[in-house]
Amino acid sequence: MAEAPKMRTPIESGCPDAFQYMHPLMIKNYGNWAYHDRPRPGVLHHVAKSGDEIWTVRVGTQRQLGPYEIGLLCDIIDKLGEGYVRFTIRSNMEIMVSSAEKVGPLIKAFEEAGYPVGGTGNSVTMISHTQGWLHCDIPGTDASGVVKALMDDLHEEFIKEDMPNRVHITTSCCQINCGGQGDIAINVQHTKPPKINHDLVANVCERPSVVARCPVAAIRPAIVNGKPSLEVDEKKCICCGACFPPCPPMQINDPEHSKLAIWVGGKNSNARSKPMFHKLVAAGVPNNPPRWPEAGAIVKKILRVYKEDAKDWERVGDWVDRIGWPRFFELTDLPFTKFHIDNWRGSRASLNASAHIRF
Repeated sequence: MAEAPKMRTPIESGCPDAFQYMHPLMIKNYGNWAYHDRPRPGVLHHVAKSGDEIWTVRVGTQRQLGPYEIGLLCDIIDKLGEGYVRFTIRSNMEIMVSSAEKVGPLIKAFEEAGYPVGGTGNSVTMISHTQGWLHCDIPGTDASGVVKALMDDLHEEFIKEDMPNRVHITTSCCQINCGGQGDIAINVQHTKPPKINHDLVANVCERPSVVARCPVAAIRPAIVNGKPSLEVDEKKCICCGACFPPCPPMQINDPEHSKLAIWVGGKNSNARSKPMFHKLVAAGVPNNPPRWPEAGAIVKKILRVYKEDAKDWERVGDWVDRIGWPRFFELTDLPFTKFHIDNWRGSRASLNASAHIRF
């Protein structure tokens, strides 16, 4: 009897091998491209030094894809494409084909199915966001729902390239901000410290882990009603919600006091200027599902003013740096309050986040 083949030990670190899913022409010409261009919004065209050409069609999705949506999209790709697809970090699907004749039928099929083609160049590309109510145990809002509501309104800015530069919008369910830095960011804003159910803490929470989880050392062990529990120093608490996942009895979500906040000016790239942290411009915005109209109205107003006033190739943060924050608040009609003043000294006043070389 033949010996059973030995199973390969799984590798559980690092990124999966991308080459196994890559289009053959991309593998053949990897690292040997002559140039690329964009024939139209949503389509990338790469030309290799060998003369090979490949077209990529970028399709926006709602990210939370069910079996029906995945089946619909994959049927279109198998029928009209060449079977190769990848997801971007912003949950767009990119379909690669080796013939220009296949691009038009692909675009038509996706648009007829209700999926827009765009998100390239100087556009508002798909919003990156955290898990939302469907998958996460901490959210104070539903990032996925905010994205759906907002991108419905920004459909024209996705399928066109009319912005001064690319615009990256992010949303996050909590102030831990898994969505990351963005030109415009929508994050939840808890305004009250957690309410603690002391009867449950000892049975549910590993107290040392909860104490260690707090970024500002505002939580400490306590005995309440004769039971081991926790207490919060409300003068230190920044209402971030980091204590809630390891200890659900420390409930911080509140239908009245959990609001949304809008942040502006963040970016990760080194193009033309160093990376920047986004900064608060609107606080206390109603967390109002299922369409979040108040948050959407503020974002659309900021985008309209940026589109009209920014110079070519200025990102949102570069534009604000040029005109100054007083002028930004004047143009956008947003109120400036004491909550916009950055007076927190919990970290270094300035971070060297740039990869620029200095002499």
